[in-house]
Formats: sequence, structure tokens, C-alpha cells
Amino acid sequence: MADFLSQYSIQRWLEMCPQGYLEDTVYGHAEGGSEPPELLDNEVLLESSIATTVQLIAGERCALAASSGLVNLAPDFASKRFLATQTLDEARHVEIFTQRLFDLGVAKEDLESTVDRYANPNLVRFAEILLEKVSDGDFIAGVVGQNIVLEGMAFTVFELLEATSRDLNPKFAQTLSGTIADERRHVGFGENRIGSLISEHPEKRGEIERMQQEMSYYMLATFADVFSDSGESVEEGRRVANDLAAERGGDPGDAAWHGADLGSASVEEIEGVLADTVLGEFRSRLGRIGIEYQSPSVPA
Repeated sequence: MADFLSQYSIQRWLEMCPQGYLEDTVYGHAEGGSEPPELLDNEVLLESSIATTVQLIAGERCALAASSGLVNLAPDFASKRFLATQTLDEARHVEIFTQRLFDLGVAKEDLESTVDRYANPNLVRFAEILLEKVSDGDFIAGVVGQNIVLEGMAFTVFELLEATSRDLNPKFAQTLSGTIADERRHVGFGENRIGSLISEHPEKRGEIERMQQEMSYYMLATFADVFSDSGESVEEGRRVANDLAAERGGDPGDAAWHGADLGSASVEEIEGVLADTVLGEFRSRLGRIGIEYQSPSVPA
């Protein structure tokens, strides 16, 4: 318990985050960073970037509601303190991705209508399943749904977006790097804290496994929807990257991610790698806390 207390203390959070990888950043990126004109002046890429950013906002709004709700449900003060820091992390994520929408040209008065327009209904249902557990006062299921399922998905999605943004949009890539570091810490807490509680409450396993299966289904359905509409934007992004590389006298570089060449892989291949990576992580992390991973149905 002593290691747990020090590892997830507010002091450690201060040293790692605001005094660490977030120092000297503004909304998660270096001061003066901006969205590239190649994106802002390209109708296809701009539309895709707005839609993608809305999905991030929707997920982070769910994470903020869940982590704040879990603070008072936590059975010990070490967990309460960690979840308080996570709540601030999630609030920061909502803020930085909202700011990105503004940077992409969305007017502040149009924020909510833009979120309503683009938020994927499957992602909304994914969030509702988790928030129902928190609303019911179920700390164990809430932490698994939040810190393993939701955060595990976000961690991998952010990794993919960071890999595809490094050359064309360093500002966004840096923003994502900070959120990845946050998510890694959140997932670690979920694994380290909840395993002992599962052992104490084995009767919770079946309910949690059903929740994981249902959330995984809506996650895959979200991926299917998003990737089915992304073919044009992926090809346009590759064209712009190639043009920029040619102007600089080089090549776009090798953007490999989990074995996929992001510069040439089909949209279907990228979706498959993303889904397989997230589900594989679910299987490993759930196994470590004593939960048997349940394969979801494949969305039609």
C-alpha cells in the first residue's frame, strides 16, 4: 500500500505532469504552435479534422464525468486522490481538444451544435454504458470501464493519431503526446488498484465482463463508422504529405504503426490494426486483474 500511495500521490502527479512533460506548453503544445495552412486551406482535411476532434471531445467529456463521479465512490483516500488528479487530466483533455476545434475555425457559439452534428452515436452509447455504472454507484465496474476500457481505447487511438500527425501537424502531435502520457498513467492505476477489489468481490466478474463486451461492440461500431467515411481524407492527407516532402527535397518518411505502413495501407487495414491492437490490450489488461475478456459481436 505504501508504494501505491507514493506512486499515485498528488505530489507525484505534480512532478510528472505540470512540472514535467506539460511544462512550457499552451493547450498541450509549444507556445506559438498552430494548425498548418495545408490543413486549414484544404476542405477535405479540415472537415475530417473537425470530425475527428469532436470524437475526442465526446470521449473526454465521458472520461471527465466518470472520473469525477468515481472520486466519492472510491473506498480509500489514495484512490480518491488519484482520481482527483485524473479528473483534472480529463478536464484538461476536454479543454485542449475544444481549443483545437476553435483553432480549426469553429466559432465558440457553434461548439455544442458542432459536437452534436459530428459525435458518433455509437460512441455516445459507449459512453452511456460507462456512465450508467458510475451513476449506479458501482466503483469496481466504473473503474474497469473508465481506466481500462475507455482509457485503453483512447491510449491506442491517440497513438495512431500521433503517428499520422508528426510530419503534417507537429502541433497536434505534441498535444497528443501529452494525452498519451496521461492515459498511460490512468490505465496503470486501473490495473494496479482494481485487481485486489476483484479478488474481494468475485461476484462482480460476470457483470463486468458483460459491460466490457458491450462497450467493445460500440467501440468497434464507432471505428467502422469513422473509417467508412475516411477514405477520401486519408488519400488527401497522403497527397499533401507527399507534396510537402517534395517541396522540402525529401520523402514523407516511414510512418509505421504496429506493423502497418500508414503511408500505403488501406483504410480497412488501418481499421483492422487499430481494432486488433485495442482488443489485444483489453485481453491482456483484463487478464491481469482477474477478468476474462469477452469477444464482442462484429458490427454489421
